[in-house]
Amino acid sequence: MKIAKEFRWEMGHRLPDHFGKCKNIHGHSYKMMVEFEGELDSNGMIIDYYIVKEFIEPIVEKLDHSFMVNKNDGVVLEFLEKLKSKKVIVEFDSTVENITRYLIEEIQKSDIPSNVSGIKVRVCETPDDYAEENAQLNHE
Repeated sequence: MKIAKEFRWEMGHRLPDHFGKCKNIHGHSYKMMVEFEGELDSNGMIIDYYIVKEFIEPIVEKLDHSFMVNKNDGVVLEFLEKLKSKKVIVEFDSTVENITRYLIEEIQKSDIPSNVSGIKVRVCETPDDYAEENAQLNHE
């Protein structure tokens, strides 16, 4: 069985080596759908939506109204420092694919109940595109 919950945030970024408009500083209204797959627990749930919110909302709050910047993008890092802007420094270019992988890795750090066997994260960067990543959980 599967359940899912949606989260939204606003975030800026740029792709410094992009051939088109994405090399410029810009932002998106991101939407993420997180899906959990597993067996029902003794309460008849895969995972309680309240618990899902408890561990995902801090991740989203970190991103909301921030600028995601590659640690190697010195020009933008300096600019953000001067403005004292909220930023998330990462080791990758902020493509929707890399953001999706980042989010699934952050979610996997949470205390996910052992009956949950897999998670899927879908991130929409615009209303017409998305990236998606699946992960099987190993509860050891």
